[in-house]
Amino acid sequence: MTAPTPADDRLIVAIDRPDAISGLKLAEQLGDAVSFYKIGLGMLTGGGLALARELKDEHGKRIFLDMKLFDIGATVEAAVRGLAQFDLDFLTVHGDPHVVRAAREGASGKDMKILAVTILTSLDRDDLDEGMMRAGDVAEMVVERAGRALEAGADGVIASPQEAALIRALPQAAGKLIVTPGVRPAGAALGDQKRVMTPAQAIAAGADHVVVGRPVWQAENPRAAAQAIAEEMVSPQVRTPNT
Repeated sequence: MTAPTPADDRLIVAIDRPDAISGLKLAEQLGDAVSFYKIGLGMLTGGGLALARELKDEHGKRIFLDMKLFDIGATVEAAVRGLAQFDLDFLTVHGDPHVVRAAREGASGKDMKILAVTILTSLDRDDLDEGMMRAGDVAEMVVERAGRALEAGADGVIASPQEAALIRALPQAAGKLIVTPGVRPAGAALGDQKRVMTPAQAIAAGADHVVVGRPVWQAENPRAAAQAIAEEMVSPQVRTPNT
């Protein structure tokens, strides 16, 4: 009998569910179609860390813990050291160099990758203006933040797929990871994302992993939706996400 095709771990499915029980149910629906999961801050009080450990230890899944840590260096270092004991795969922190350096110290001796957040994919120039961020082109700011975070020791960055190619071209990005949220399958609604591409476009632009949430877990058949996205990554679509 032919062995099943291994799941493509370039696809990371975001388990944006209200609690660990519903998150585990989703993972069971997806089965061997997905090997990599993102668990974010919204699940933290609903057993998210326990779910991360269960998926990792009992189901052999890779885990991206998306905490976007930001604080003084000593606090970040302590938090990362505590999380690193669970042998998770990716952890996000804000891309400010002092935060990255502290996180890198906290993860010392562990395999957990520190990924630096550049500018959230749900934000555009109007949002940055409202938050009193300095003037400038968003893509240029993302690339500058990425370069500084990588110089500070980040193992990779989180950025929109629209900036992936520009980041991949940086000398500091050699051998580093680019993980792109803001990815929507061809024909999907944008939701709250503003700087998006399809999975195939993101991979072609230089992303190592794409993160997809609602187009999978809101689908009538989440497993089929995840498989379609994996297929789309290797069979580029000419369509773009719906606006």
